[in-house]
Amino acid sequence: MRRLIECVPNFSEGRDRKRIEALAAAMSGIKGAWVLDLHSDPDHNRSVITVAGEPEPVSEAALGGVAKAAEWIDLRRHTGEHPRIGAIDVLPFVPIEGVSMENCVAFARHAGEEIWARHKIPVYFYEEAAMRPERKRLESVRSGEFEYLRDEVLRNTDRTPDIGGPALHPSAGAVAVGARKFLIAYNINLDTSDVSIAKKIARLIRASNGGLPHVKAIGVELKERKLAQVSTNLTDFDETPIRRVFEAVRLEAERNGCSIHSSEIVGLVPRKALDPKDAADLLLEDFAPAKKILENRLEIKINEEAPDGISLRSIGS
Repeated sequence: MRRLIECVPNFSEGRDRKRIEALAAAMSGIKGAWVLDLHSDPDHNRSVITVAGEPEPVSEAALGGVAKAAEWIDLRRHTGEHPRIGAIDVLPFVPIEGVSMENCVAFARHAGEEIWARHKIPVYFYEEAAMRPERKRLESVRSGEFEYLRDEVLRNTDRTPDIGGPALHPSAGAVAVGARKFLIAYNINLDTSDVSIAKKIARLIRASNGGLPHVKAIGVELKERKLAQVSTNLTDFDETPIRRVFEAVRLEAERNGCSIHSSEIVGLVPRKALDPKDAADLLLEDFAPAKKILENRLEIKINEEAPDGISLRSIGS
């Protein structure tokens, strides 16, 4: 059976095109691993790169991105709407086919050890790779962000990194390395610049406040577009699908005197999670099945090296 995993590093750089392209280049050209998607947002000041393939090459590619980010990104000069603790903020490993979650935990732990050994960037483990139960949730690890955490680790042993430290790296901060199920990063843009409405809707729909199960949400301002955004993560799309989140936000937007301008998928989405025929109803920006469906992108890349072709099972089936 073919062994396939995905890694989706989130970098704290979404404005400098030269640096963003350098990050993607640092993860490319490794046999058995393919960069499938690059999503950058200047307001979040964040880039999400999706790399998938065989476990060992994917891990090598991810560490190549870490090395470039450690060299080029200085968190002391970074501002943006998205919470972050590091130049490489999160580094999750996700099983696709022929690989267990336990395998991905091992890949995550190895990557964390290499990050500290090579770059002296402290590491926190989260989700299934968490070494402490209170660190399973990423938001707990990232609480206070870089500016608070760099002081807190020196006075509070409960915040000490799992590997390295206790002090954070001066410019690169820390990195949260995890193993998890497939996550859908889904943003809904409102036709208003009033970010208080987006924040209100986010509070209502997120699971931690009693809203939709398996949904994390924050409200952010997109200054360049003059829009407010409800930025969400769907951690179990079988239980809470994309359409349910869209409809919940639409209803709350109407109650607050506005409507949905558009929505977007950050990175890729499993075939099972989104029927391409629904893209128009969801007002999805820049959506094409060949570009945004994970299995489609991976099949194309693998077929370029294996002319006989493959067929991936649908993720989550």
